[in-house]
Amino acid sequence: MDLDAFVSANEPLWRELESLTREPHLNAKQSERIVDLYQRTSTHLSMLRSQSPDPTLVMALSSLLARARRRTGRAHTSTFRRTGAFFTERFPATLYRLRWWWIGSMIGSYVLAAIMAWWVIEHPDLHSFLGSPEQIERLVEHDFEAYYSEYAATHFGLSVWTNNAWVSALCIALGVTGIGVIYVLFNNMANLGINAALMIYYGKAGLFFGLITPHGLLELTCVFVAAGTGLSLFWSWVAPGNRTRTDSFAYHGRTAMNVVLGLVLVLAVCGFIEAFVTPSSLPTPARVGIGIVVWLAFMWYALIHGRKQVKAGITGDIEQWRRREEIVAVS
Repeated sequence: MDLDAFVSANEPLWRELESLTREPHLNAKQSERIVDLYQRTSTHLSMLRSQSPDPTLVMALSSLLARARRRTGRAHTSTFRRTGAFFTERFPATLYRLRWWWIGSMIGSYVLAAIMAWWVIEHPDLHSFLGSPEQIERLVEHDFEAYYSEYAATHFGLSVWTNNAWVSALCIALGVTGIGVIYVLFNNMANLGINAALMIYYGKAGLFFGLITPHGLLELTCVFVAAGTGLSLFWSWVAPGNRTRTDSFAYHGRTAMNVVLGLVLVLAVCGFIEAFVTPSSLPTPARVGIGIVVWLAFMWYALIHGRKQVKAGITGDIEQWRRREEIVAVS
């Protein structure tokens, strides 16, 4: 090995690694770069040890690698910090990157529900196909409101959380088919539109929106996020772009895992609101206000904070995160 030529060729990389180890904060691109440089420098050190030992250079590179390992390791070894990074970086970045899919699902679904509600209101003769007069009266006068207070709040909240998580998981799982997601969305929106139509037609609009809004805004948004993620999975193999279909689907599948994990917490918030806020004795404006504030907070988290993370280089891909934590001890 020509040691002088070897040093001349690789010293700029070592200096760059040295510079990154001195950075107080690493963004996503810098973290990717430091992992890459660490791996290259590790290879250089192995070559030096096996072919042309130079004690001074070996010691210098060993020290550099140790500093790089500590620099990156401090930021990524803690489970608590990993969890925090997921909710502050990966999940919002994923939501932002998929925004047009779930916002499109949201707009289309609300339009469908509004059209169905308008049609049922304008055609009372259809009511007989939805149930007997006694069944509709019981729904409007008792069942719709009683649903939120029929069971103990803790049991009800857990039941709601489980059901919503199932619907969201179904949207993502059926994403590969495309039509499965549309089917789940249609059923949910048909149920919403028909209930809204009956409550409005029989003079219970205030009760309907007073009960559905506190939890429904965020809850339905979670369903739309899951549906949009599912549709993006479908499109990933239909139109893979410059990737192969397998690579495209794998990439979007890894990204979808962020949505699955993140929605678990968001749906838990929905369940809490539906169990403890919706049926509470708070005035209707207060309950509705809580729902709107929580929904706006989520939209800020997904669209404003998420955009910031994407601009910082966060893709939401689990593979990117794995590479940022790839540094291991040098034996």
